[in-house]
This record gives sequence, C-alpha cells and structure tokens, in this order.
Amino acid sequence: MPTKTFKTSKTFTPLLPRLIRIKDAPFYLGMDKNRFNQEVRPQLTEMKIGTQGIAFDRLDLDAWVDDLKSRSEQPDTHQLENIEWQKDHRDSPKGTNSGISTKSSKERDFTKALALAILKKPNAT
Repeated sequence: MPTKTFKTSKTFTPLLPRLIRIKDAPFYLGMDKNRFNQEVRPQLTEMKIGTQGIAFDRLDLDAWVDDLKSRSEQPDTHQLENIEWQKDHRDSPKGTNSGISTKSSKERDFTKALALAILKKPNAT
C-alpha cells in the first residue's frame, strides 16, 4: 500500500488513504489474509468501491487494533515478582515445600515389607 505525500510549506507529510482496499487491509494490520478474514473482517463495515472493489475505513481498522490492545492481558508486577522468586528458590535446599515426601514413605514401606518377609516363617508341611 504505497503512501502519497503532499508538500506543505517546507516539509513533506505522508498521506494515508482513509479507505484501505481489502487486499491491503491484512498488510496494514500486520497479519495474513486468512486470519484477517476470520477474525477481523466480520467485525468491520465493508464499503463498495465501484462494481467490484471492497474497502474498509482505516479508522475502523485502527479501532479494531485499539480494542485488541485493551483486551490483551498485562501481567501484574506482583505476579511477575512471585514467579521470579519461585524460580530462584525452587531448588533451594533450605526452602520449605508443602506436600508429602514420597521418598521417605516408599523407604518406610519397603523396610516394613522386608521385616515382614524376614520374620515370616515357612509353614511346616
């Protein structure tokens, strides 16, 4: 989508068209045409240009981006600090963990089973 420029007193200002043709709209938003047709196009008003042309208002495309941006989750800084702390202390030998240690319970079960096997006397037949 080439931009035109017009000359003011001593500077050139880029001139963006108000209507963006359907072939240029995905490029304007930085996405492929399939994603545009699936996610964006149904939410926009299509305008006919001539007998076959279709265009979208650039301001509507900008509004769609603004809406997407406002719906994007911004991570809470407290959550980020908590995640970083967990990463730093995950393997700490001094750290405390909640839950049940399976290693010690497996060792106890094995010790009990071994003791029972040793104490059990074969039946005299």
